[in-house]
Amino acid sequence: MTSLRTFQSEIDQIHHREVAKQRAQAVAERAKAEKDVKKSAGKGHARKESVEATDATKNAGNQPIASPIASGEEEATLSDIDERLQGLLLSRIPEKLEQARNLIASLLTRNRGEYVFRIGAHPPGTKLFAGQPANDDDGWQGTPKTVAELDTVIEEAKSAVDELGGKTSILFDCRTDHPRAALLLRLPPPDVSLTPEVRCAVVGNVDSGKSTTLGVLTRGALDDGRGRARVSLFRHKHEIESGRTSSVGMEILGFGPTGKPILPQTAHSTDPETIRREKMGWEEISRQASKIISFSDLAGHERYLKTTLYGLTSGSPSCVILIVGGNAGLIGMSKEHLAIALALSVPVVVCITKIDMTPPNILAKTVEQVSKILRSPGCRKTPVFVKSMECAVAVSQAFGKERLAPVFQLSNVTGEGLDYLRTFLNLLPASESDTEKFIADQPLEYSITEVYSVPYVGTVVDGIINSGSIKAGDAVLFGPDSNGNFHATTVKSIERKRARVPSADAGQCVSFALKRVRRTDVRKGMVLVHKTETPPKAVRQFEGQVLILYHNTTLQRNYQAMLHCGAVRQTVRIVSMDHPQGILRTGDRATVTFEFISHPEYIKEGMKLLFREGKTKGLGVITRLL
Repeated sequence: MTSLRTFQSEIDQIHHREVAKQRAQAVAERAKAEKDVKKSAGKGHARKESVEATDATKNAGNQPIASPIASGEEEATLSDIDERLQGLLLSRIPEKLEQARNLIASLLTRNRGEYVFRIGAHPPGTKLFAGQPANDDDGWQGTPKTVAELDTVIEEAKSAVDELGGKTSILFDCRTDHPRAALLLRLPPPDVSLTPEVRCAVVGNVDSGKSTTLGVLTRGALDDGRGRARVSLFRHKHEIESGRTSSVGMEILGFGPTGKPILPQTAHSTDPETIRREKMGWEEISRQASKIISFSDLAGHERYLKTTLYGLTSGSPSCVILIVGGNAGLIGMSKEHLAIALALSVPVVVCITKIDMTPPNILAKTVEQVSKILRSPGCRKTPVFVKSMECAVAVSQAFGKERLAPVFQLSNVTGEGLDYLRTFLNLLPASESDTEKFIADQPLEYSITEVYSVPYVGTVVDGIINSGSIKAGDAVLFGPDSNGNFHATTVKSIERKRARVPSADAGQCVSFALKRVRRTDVRKGMVLVHKTETPPKAVRQFEGQVLILYHNTTLQRNYQAMLHCGAVRQTVRIVSMDHPQGILRTGDRATVTFEFISHPEYIKEGMKLLFREGKTKGLGVITRLL
């Protein structure tokens, strides 16, 4: 039997290899096209270009990710930058202050308009994350500062950022032993199309408080313990009646330049009708926000697992927020959702809710159970219980790089712990900055996750740009249809978070209005690409390496299951497998040939796939298109 851990690392290797290959191919094609254009130029020029293309190929795999901290070494250099900046600001000499301003400007442009500036000596991460008090001899990082020096640095940093047109907010400020502070330096984006966005998927068992937590986070009004906060999130009448989410609800939380959440004026009203009616429009939030957190409120009930899985695979979230009811613990679908998040290798944040009504002994049991499951060999994550603002700031910077799983204890009725969660979300690196996943300098590829018909506009599609960029008015191809063909259309207009934008780039979640396209011609799982002479090929059969995570009997030829692969969701049939006995059981791995049942789809080598039928789960990667 293959362990999930080794299989996952192999899947990642295959995925990275195929992506590097595809990038190299695209670079070579682009160089070739440029060469054709410049045919009149000498041969030496063309040779130089092909050399550049091969160089670009080599560098494709090792581009740095534009996130605040990428590795241990970078953390050291970042603390060196902080030290240098503190020295320049403390000097108060005009030339030095000018240097400090230039350094801040370069830091802000490199980190997408925001930077966390840490001042003074900080406790070591291991002690802070373990929740233990740090002694003087524990190896504090950074140069100690006095209270007066701390005030000077904060004051000079504020004036330097103000001159650049940005805003400064104090994240935490400790004046007792080892005076230290952390500032958030932020530049407001020039327009909505450039606002950084963090995508979070919210999962958990039924009745664990997902919709209520989101209602409180995005509306600002605390819950009354009777479901007041969740009513404004529901989309259907039956959801309001049963109190259970059955569709993928989208909610956004905006943070202003000062780092404060943007909430409606009526946040402190107690009238449920007012709360439901007076919610802020997305356009208004996008206009004011310097950062947007997009939540997908997924269904917790077992009956809607298909919808939840689709939300997790197609939405490409930066993190999964697993909501656990303090009174019930990690039960039922919570474990299922956690397993899916780990299989898709998405970082996990745990929120334990209802701590105001849970007896202390039950809460302690839940906390112990969550820690045990996170530390288990299947997860191999270090739980970090966030009990202070300093811990929230530190864990947001190291989250996703180290195997940390922040755990927040919340009460939606008293509001306890919500500030730590908001600060953590506010400081997460933007989803678009993941250059591994989203490639800007490649041809356009946009996967469709939702299709609407809007009166007086026509067909509108919603989805994520996986690579390339697009402008309103561009000619595109969409497909494949049931015969595997692609059709031409034009993008009439582009909207992002319900606000009109002129263009969109890789990694952004946007909607397009398509010209002269019938609603019935488009379906979820299709792709949009730029109009070219050779449209992409649709695939009916493909080969993949799979690991069966759980199945109560055996899998044989002609077995059918639902496949989730990015935005593609369709039933597949097993055509053949390379297993000696011709059957697969739990824990077996094999190279399997799959065939789509109803129509061909657009998929690429190296894409991860999940398949399930009831409780059966398989995880794998596409190795070859047939």
